[in-house]
Amino acid sequence: MTALFGFALVLSCSAHVFALKSHLFRQRVPGPADTDVDYKTYYFDQKIDHFGFLENGTFKQRYLVADKHWHKEGNPILFYTGNEGDITWFCNNTGFMWDVAEELGAMLVFAEHRYYGESMPFGAESYSDAKHLNYLSSEQALADFAVLIRYLKESPATNRSAVIAIGGSYGGMLAAWFRMKYPHVVAGALAASAPIWQFPGMVDCGVFYRIVTDDFSRGGKNCDANIRVSWKAIDKLSSTDEGLQWLSREFSLCAPLTKGFDLKSWLQETWVNLAMVDYPYKANFLQPLPAWPIKVVCENLRFSPEVPEQELLSGVAKAAKVYYNYTGEASCLNISQSATGNLGMMGWFYQACTEMVMPMCTDGVKDMFEPQEWNFQAFSDECFSMFGVRPRADWAAVMYGGKAIASHSNIIFSNGGLDPWSGGGVLQSPSESLVAVWIPEGAHHLDLRYNNEYDPKSVLDARQQEVAIIKQWIKQWAAHTQREL
Repeated sequence: MTALFGFALVLSCSAHVFALKSHLFRQRVPGPADTDVDYKTYYFDQKIDHFGFLENGTFKQRYLVADKHWHKEGNPILFYTGNEGDITWFCNNTGFMWDVAEELGAMLVFAEHRYYGESMPFGAESYSDAKHLNYLSSEQALADFAVLIRYLKESPATNRSAVIAIGGSYGGMLAAWFRMKYPHVVAGALAASAPIWQFPGMVDCGVFYRIVTDDFSRGGKNCDANIRVSWKAIDKLSSTDEGLQWLSREFSLCAPLTKGFDLKSWLQETWVNLAMVDYPYKANFLQPLPAWPIKVVCENLRFSPEVPEQELLSGVAKAAKVYYNYTGEASCLNISQSATGNLGMMGWFYQACTEMVMPMCTDGVKDMFEPQEWNFQAFSDECFSMFGVRPRADWAAVMYGGKAIASHSNIIFSNGGLDPWSGGGVLQSPSESLVAVWIPEGAHHLDLRYNNEYDPKSVLDARQQEVAIIKQWIKQWAAHTQREL
């Protein structure tokens, strides 16, 4: 998705609110960009409501353009469908587009999603209440993209250009849906790590956490087993003031623990984030991390699960510090925060509470986490408490067709074997023009990152296949456009 965002909002610690935070809003937690790039920033007047006529206001949608390699009229446009965060972060971290721009002679456009970054429909009031948030939806965002592209193609130099939608995670979902809903606007879509089936009735609610567990199982001997037994160890130690003090010291926490649940929810999110960014080289996507960070984490958890609680949790603390303090620069760890601030946490909360209902559950048997069932009613009640709205559980299936996508065309669905979001992805090609690309050693949208000397062959092959298909789409679009003249 891109990958997960910096959350400053502190919620109450009920199990269901934690489920809301950790299960549904972890798709993209941006950190510092790995590479600086050169682009120009523009703003476009978008309608606040594309589907009604009472709200006639407009807002400034930010978009970024890089045309260094776009030297010929009619050359293609690679259009990034912005995620739930600041578009500059995605621009800086979607290296695939920058790597292929010269080969394709492509203009790069990165469009910011409404209600994120600087693209606020009601300015400072955009998040003030449900009335102002009412226009935050994937449907409105897709319409923004379509209208923006229509504007960009008003020039004779671009009006015949093939537009290829590209996105990762939620942005990948949008890229796929963009091609489905607006096939006359985009010639094709690369949807990387796009869990378009992570919705009610489409996949098992436990698949996400089973993949996380598998990653740690492969990471080292006893790694997942020790995490599995750590939850009860935390319960036991946190039952006394002395135990809470010991845990606070051992984990180098900035503030003393008052209950074990806070630590457990923080650790659960940590293990998930590590699974998503288990890249084969040093990276700075969510946090500064070593190559294959799960293997490094698991070096601290190789002992027998039968060790005493304090010895066990001492290893868990060292493992967690690989994620939060690999550089050794942090003086303490803040368990109320798990990422940085480039992502709009509250906006994604609202989207999950309306249309992006993604069931998640654990059973403690097939996964290494404590059992937690999916309770839609409890989730709905939390949403109503926060926003005064209730989710429409089946809306994604109604709006985008669920698994009935075979009638669509020209979409690449790429997924990685290490990425927990792949459980909700399209893993088999539904047709000749809906192509599933599998990357066994790939974490979250590894194929959208910059080329790296440590990339596994599987991701290099995936990128080569993706570029070859995109070239075909561009030729098809050119031929179709020529016939219309």
